[in-house]
Amino acid sequence: MRSKLFVPGDRPELFEKAYRSEADAISLDLEDAVAPARKAQARENVRQWLAQWRQMPERHAGKITIVRINAPGSDWFEQDLDAMVQPGVDMINLPKPTDAASVAAIAETIRKLERARGLTTPVRLLLNIETPAALRNAASLACAAPCVAGLQLGLADLFEPNGIDRSERLALAQVLLQVRLAASEAGVDAYDGAFADIRNPAGFEEEAALARRLGFAGKTCIHPSQVALANAAFQPTTAQIESAQKVLLAAQQAQLQGNGVYVVDGKMVDAPFVARAQATVTLAQRLGLLT
Repeated sequence: MRSKLFVPGDRPELFEKAYRSEADAISLDLEDAVAPARKAQARENVRQWLAQWRQMPERHAGKITIVRINAPGSDWFEQDLDAMVQPGVDMINLPKPTDAASVAAIAETIRKLERARGLTTPVRLLLNIETPAALRNAASLACAAPCVAGLQLGLADLFEPNGIDRSERLALAQVLLQVRLAASEAGVDAYDGAFADIRNPAGFEEEAALARRLGFAGKTCIHPSQVALANAAFQPTTAQIESAQKVLLAAQQAQLQGNGVYVVDGKMVDAPFVARAQATVTLAQRLGLLT
């Protein structure tokens, strides 16, 4: 999921346009992008759209559908959760999770709704890391339930109230690395958050490149113009694919010879490097960059 394009739930006229974009995933938003007075209507818009959309599977083939609901404890959380556990929803994006126990309880509620509604494809959770407490507990949140699909960084909520400058790369890199390692502990992906300045594509590209170097799988887009930038940033380059193929070939040869450590292009290679090479090749195949 290189790119995830947000669409406000109270703007149904934008839904089809978003699904026709090149974004890997569409996030229908019931939270921050929707004013309180329009929350109920936004929920109904999304519910109706999904009911209609799943009748035409060829039109959304390969597109991941995510719904960001309102946070636990809000006036809209319970109704949002109940409405969005339905066919066609791949993930529920959960804002401001507080602790592992509450995430586990929400996951169990989802499982009960799935059973009651006869859903055969599980709805997974994408957890936002956007508070100091969530950042401190990120690994336990990621490990809270089997349905957790990943962690998503929310820098505006994390930085702005605390007076942290978004352009301070030392702070940004530290938070990115902490979230990535927490996700890794659970064996799930980490996703970078939104970049608000849509008139600054260079800034978006710079931030996405940093996230990619720190092992993130993708980035949120709040405008269609950011989608191509995210897709380019989070897919392997030709050089990276070729290097990964060399590592895998060398690994096969080393296994036949009984060697655990070997050299590829002058660099020592062993199991961790092979795992990364395999992930690169798998991603390249999924994106159609390798046959």
